[in-house]
Amino acid sequence: MCLSIPSKVVKIDKERNTAVVDTMGVTREAGLELVEHEDIQLGDYVLIHIGFVMNKISEEDALESLKVYNEILEKMDEEDRKNLVLEDDNCENRGS
Repeated sequence: MCLSIPSKVVKIDKERNTAVVDTMGVTREAGLELVEHEDIQLGDYVLIHIGFVMNKISEEDALESLKVYNEILEKMDEEDRKNLVLEDDNCENRGS
């Protein structure tokens, strides 16, 4: 199962067209090729799928989603929590 957990943009590399995002304490790099029409800035919340930023979402929506994810995580053990956050990195594109 793939989850798109809201991630906060913490660094942008315009030369490489990538962003470093923080997903519930886990940082990763994501490509910006699919959102070049959007103005992605530091501090924005985005959704990522298979290593690419898919879209920007409002801070209000992101924080509400993160609140729900945290409620779910409280019921899981530490290893399952980490795997849930990292799972998107290994998620297959089921549409292809």
